[in-house]
Amino acid sequence: MPMKGRFPIRRTLEYLQKGDLIFKNRVKVMTVNYNTHGELSDGARKFVFFNVPQIQYKNPWVQVVMFKNITPSPFLKFYLDDGEQVLVDVEGKDHKQISQHVKQILGKTEEVLQAEALAKMQASNPANFGPKKYCLKECICEVEGQVPCPSTTPLPKEMTGKYRAQMAASQD
Repeated sequence: MPMKGRFPIRRTLEYLQKGDLIFKNRVKVMTVNYNTHGELSDGARKFVFFNVPQIQYKNPWVQVVMFKNITPSPFLKFYLDDGEQVLVDVEGKDHKQISQHVKQILGKTEEVLQAEALAKMQASNPANFGPKKYCLKECICEVEGQVPCPSTTPLPKEMTGKYRAQMAASQD
């Protein structure tokens, strides 16, 4: 992809992954109301320019809507899944302050993020076996170097219980 336009670094995968604002599962819609001119909306403009792409990348289930030049003062409004609305005033704030404030109010904590990452790692551990819905492999026989399933490939006679029982009976 050619690096054209204003601040093309914003569209790189590395930049998008650096975003640290991951919303709680309750957040469904985020609206940003700001003006394109004026000093009071400067932080909101920079928030939209620098932070919103990262938020959209990290929170694909959240709908993000921008309203330009509709209200005299800039604000963010969040719609939660239970119908509740959270209003955040961003007038005169820097885009970093806005991001920190939103993270503190509606962002997942570090403990929750670590617990989710641990659960995801446990689910994708190649040593786990079970239904394909939850695990990578359904049976130990799918791992290379293991004995195949007797249902798909017959086992050597020495490994079957019937053969062992016959041998034990013949020795008696």
